[in-house]
Amino acid sequence: MTIQVVELDEDTENVFWHHVEKDPLEYYFFIMDWKYEKDHSRILMAMEEENVIGMMVIFKDSIVQVRGNREAIEALLDNLHLTEVEMMAPLEYEDIVLDRFKPGIKNEMLVMYVERGEENILKPHEPRELSPEDAEQIAKVMRESNPDWWGQRTPENIVEAMKKKHWLGFKVEEKIVSLGNAFLDDHGSVIGVVATDEEHRNKGYATSIVSGLVEDIFQKHDRALIHVLKDNHSAIHTYRKVGFKLYREYTLIKNAVRK
Repeated sequence: MTIQVVELDEDTENVFWHHVEKDPLEYYFFIMDWKYEKDHSRILMAMEEENVIGMMVIFKDSIVQVRGNREAIEALLDNLHLTEVEMMAPLEYEDIVLDRFKPGIKNEMLVMYVERGEENILKPHEPRELSPEDAEQIAKVMRESNPDWWGQRTPENIVEAMKKKHWLGFKVEEKIVSLGNAFLDDHGSVIGVVATDEEHRNKGYATSIVSGLVEDIFQKHDRALIHVLKDNHSAIHTYRKVGFKLYREYTLIKNAVRK
């Protein structure tokens, strides 16, 4: 059967929502980008007759999320004309991605989630809400915690992110040593950043922040979502303690150029 790739617009929006609401964990970024970032996003749908079998969202001509079966992902990537990307795709189809792009950085990403009633709130410390005045320190902690992924963070980036995200953290002698943020939405909420200064790890700060963010999320929605690199064993341990469990594994490539 022939696969047709069509761009999401007002005429196909009903088809889009019918598909993504079947599995909002899988299509979280698609939902959020279509709701809040239409001006910066393109979404392509792979169709067999009237059925959606896969989707690809392209954010700001650089960040790509692709989902679907093997045939759908092949068809969608055939319609991707960027020369450099950051991309996340189902791990079982990593070979398709690597056949087309050579990554500068490659990791495996876990998506984890916890449902309301399954959480295990652990707060040996009580985190405080962070503000734009903390942006410079936040950016520094993020850059030093993970230079590969957050190395370009600036105070200006953080201030802009604070317009959309809820931030919690800890200070020791007025210095931020641990922090986290979450995007709170009635359609679903994701914890986006958890970072702790190396000298202040293993003190319960990250566990307290994740617990606090989960509590805040559950005031708006009954599910919390988080992404974590598969080799970040200490973070995974923290999330599991709070009640998060595995949803799915993905391949994640950055600074990838087309072969």
